[in-house]
Amino acid sequence: MITRLAHVCIGATDLAAAEEFYVQTLGMELAFEFFRAGERIGFYVKAGEDTFIEVFADAEAQDAARPRIKHFCLEVEDLDAVLTTLASRGVKVTDKKLGADNAWQAWIADPSGVRIELMQYRKDSTQFTGANVVLD
Repeated sequence: MITRLAHVCIGATDLAAAEEFYVQTLGMELAFEFFRAGERIGFYVKAGEDTFIEVFADAEAQDAARPRIKHFCLEVEDLDAVLTTLASRGVKVTDKKLGADNAWQAWIADPSGVRIELMQYRKDSTQFTGANVVLD
């Protein structure tokens, strides 16, 4: 029934800053834009093959009724290189750590505060082994 994650939709408090972050800072490709009555209200960026991040202008305060999103995860091939590049571009990055799922991870946030997990899988990552993850 389900073949893959198609897209994640987030709200942006500043659409131009969000586009700069996703396209210029993260290096993602702008796929297309949304317009209403001649005004640009959102855009899609490619997150690999047929997976996208959908961003819409949303100046309203975040709360339980209007969450931006808890987080989303972007897979990377070389986490060390990505963290070095992002830090050089002024992005606040967390330290790299091995997660309970045996995958390397680090965290950043976009200009609206949406948390983004950056993940580099290993051969023994549970995403490949299917083993349960036990958290203490």
